[in-house]
Amino acid sequence: MTIVLVVLAPILVLATVGVLGPFAISPNLPSLRLVLLADLVYILVVAALVLGRIARMIAARRSRSAGSRLHLRLSALFAFIALVPAITVAVFAVITINIGLEGWFSERVRNVVGTSLAAAEAYQDEQERSLIADGEAVAGVLERARAMNPMISEGEIRQILSQAQLGIQRGLRVAFVIDTTGGLRARGDRSYLFDFVQPTPEDLAQAAQGDLILIKDWPNSEFRALVPLDGYSDRLLYVARAVDGEILRLLDDTQQTIQLYNQLESERGRVLFNFGLLYLAFAIILILAAIWLGMWFAEGLSRPVGRLAEAAERVGEGDLDVQIIEERGDDEIATMGRVFNQMTRQLKGQRDALLSNTRQIEERRRLFDSVLGSVTAGVIGLDGEGRVAFVNRAAESLTKIDSVGVAHQSLAAVVPEFEPLLRRLQQGEGSMFGGRVQDEVRLSRAGRLESLLVRVAERRTAAGDLEGYVIAFDDVTDLVSAQRMAAWGDVARRIAHEIKNPLTPIQLSADRIKRKFGRLLPSEDAESLTSLTDVIVRQTNDLRRIVDEFSRFARMPEPDRRPTDLVQLLRDALTLQEAGQELVTFTAHLPEDPVSLEIDSTMIMQAVTNLLKNAGEATEGLIEAGRAPEGYVPRIVVRMSVDSTRAAITIADNGLGLPEDRARLFEPYVTTREKGTGLGLPIVKKIIEEHGGTLELRDAPIMEGCVHTGAMAEIRLPILRTMRNGRNENGQQV
Repeated sequence: MTIVLVVLAPILVLATVGVLGPFAISPNLPSLRLVLLADLVYILVVAALVLGRIARMIAARRSRSAGSRLHLRLSALFAFIALVPAITVAVFAVITINIGLEGWFSERVRNVVGTSLAAAEAYQDEQERSLIADGEAVAGVLERARAMNPMISEGEIRQILSQAQLGIQRGLRVAFVIDTTGGLRARGDRSYLFDFVQPTPEDLAQAAQGDLILIKDWPNSEFRALVPLDGYSDRLLYVARAVDGEILRLLDDTQQTIQLYNQLESERGRVLFNFGLLYLAFAIILILAAIWLGMWFAEGLSRPVGRLAEAAERVGEGDLDVQIIEERGDDEIATMGRVFNQMTRQLKGQRDALLSNTRQIEERRRLFDSVLGSVTAGVIGLDGEGRVAFVNRAAESLTKIDSVGVAHQSLAAVVPEFEPLLRRLQQGEGSMFGGRVQDEVRLSRAGRLESLLVRVAERRTAAGDLEGYVIAFDDVTDLVSAQRMAAWGDVARRIAHEIKNPLTPIQLSADRIKRKFGRLLPSEDAESLTSLTDVIVRQTNDLRRIVDEFSRFARMPEPDRRPTDLVQLLRDALTLQEAGQELVTFTAHLPEDPVSLEIDSTMIMQAVTNLLKNAGEATEGLIEAGRAPEGYVPRIVVRMSVDSTRAAITIADNGLGLPEDRARLFEPYVTTREKGTGLGLPIVKKIIEEHGGTLELRDAPIMEGCVHTGAMAEIRLPILRTMRNGRNENGQQV
């Protein structure tokens, strides 16, 4: 019955449309009444069925039968889906058609159409009147000339015709004097033979009788006139003027459009009635059919789903012996019932096996925790996606993390220093070493920089599938520190023994030579001796300074990391350099808010000061080398930016710039300045690396007033958090 009712709905709609016919044709009234009666009967029958089904659904919902709630919701949803588009389309259609028809038949449209016709007719009348007036004016000139000189020749007529044609304000395209047979007797200015169009014999005969003839040449967009010449025997004036043929053609189109417009305006009411009747029948019939179909479908879907929901509720309470009635057929609903019964049988068997396996797993877990808790090496277990699965006590102590708080977090969020090793292993770097990689990692926690020997290995199942990763690490800070101190101590000892110790005797000997032998030599030789010994003393002092700097470089202490406002540190360094380099224009782009990092403020201040001094000396070197452009202003620009992982500082100048082999500037004793020692940048790089950062030298952007690139040093310092979740050791938000 549902299928018959649903199929009958569009049949009745099509029948209604067929009886109404096109809007321009009157409907067949007997057939229309019969179809409308069938539509009414269909609407009443389906409406009664829908109301009865709704009453049964409400009763079932009150009795809380299985699936009644889903049935009611699905039915309401299908009814809503059917009603909303129909109502929306109805409102939109009524508004659109009403606005459209009002726009078509508005007073403005009628005025525009009438104005278009009047404009085209006025243009045609104006062209006709002006051509007649101009033709009569030229004819008058010729007639007056004839009256003054009855024996006027053809050549004089041509000259007078040209002058009269030029005197016309609106201009004539051509002007000819012809006889009554159409023969050409005289031509006006720019009136060529190929522009001459032979008048018809009828026009010539009528003009010969003294009538002014107007010829409308629509294809050539031209009006021509034949004007009789009084006083001339057998002579006519033949003139032409170009007109806009498109406007003249639009005149005919406008007249036809006005007729069609008047016809449509008279039928507007019938159009609206036919449309409303057609849409009403279509909407009511199809909406009722759609609602009935939705209710039927909702009932067929909700009944087995309700039984399944009731059985699932019993399974949730622990009853795995429940079974439901399996529907006939092979659709999803029937399949779901069969699968549900199969699932409950399997769950019952698996629950017993799961309880047994859980007891075994718990015993193994306790043993595993006991073993991991007793080892001194830190161990962090990761799942296949790199999230933390377990952390032993040694790992908590070394990395200062909480095993409970970091569970299921990514390694990059817990210990970001280990992330590069894990990435290398995931990229296949450890395949030749049995699926593991090893490296030394420097870890900063609570103001202390520790060296860890980290090993990352894969965990695989018996089938060879990747299950996760294991990170094991030991604290080798003391070992690395001892090796570094021994190496630098040996370097400092060799420098003091080999170079620094002889410097004082050399200087003293030079002073004694100058004092002892200066008095014994002639004045000229004594001056030469004094100059040479002064050179020895000066060079000795320079050498002592170089040795001191290298010794300081060799004895670089471990940074004393403390929370420091890096922005304020940069401002202090800039203040000192602005006072010492008065000719240099300093520009700073620093964050307004403080940026707290765990750094050694003295060492970082030394590094920044050294870079600012180098930048100022680079601008001085450009001026001394004579390479500064006209109007050159020394500039140093300092910028600082911060993101979630690092702080970046750039110091740029518009000085000499960098050499091609800029990588060697970080080597000891390599310098581009005449008075430089070559130890400044190595010391700065050492300081930055001791803080876990990087130092790079690049070409600076071209600054205002310059055509060359200066040098730019970029410092990147990591933001090392002592605790996770974005809070520092004081519990403050970072």
